[in-house]
Amino acid sequence: MTQVSTAGLNSSPLLIVGLGNPGEKYAKTRHNVGFEVVDALAARWQMPLSQHRKFQGICGEGRNNDGHKIILLKPQTYMNRSGQSVQAALQWYKYSPESVLVVYDDMDLALGRLRLRLSGSAGGHNGMKSIITHLGSQRFP
Repeated sequence: MTQVSTAGLNSSPLLIVGLGNPGEKYAKTRHNVGFEVVDALAARWQMPLSQHRKFQGICGEGRNNDGHKIILLKPQTYMNRSGQSVQAALQWYKYSPESVLVVYDDMDLALGRLRLRLSGSAGGHNGMKSIITHLGSQRFP
């Protein structure tokens, strides 16, 4: 498996989720920035992605510097039901919500602006609302 660099992080995410919507209609839109980040990480880390029916998503597996399995996930449930996919992956791998990193667009931020948060509310984002509801927690970055 591919080694994934997590240098400089206090706590490495074990599941990196990129939010978006499947299909050509949404490809290359701001709404799918999460999918694009996962694709870029998969390419950089040489981690192949494939359909995973249990998670209702496209995912890949690798290992971080500590030898822990790390998962990349692009839910294919459409944005408003992303929590179903994330919850299924967490249950399968027996990871806690705190081990998830979610990447998504935030229309409240100017294009090209990035914000990192250790936890927080959905802020009106339907994909995040779904994940918070399914995980029963908002304590994930």
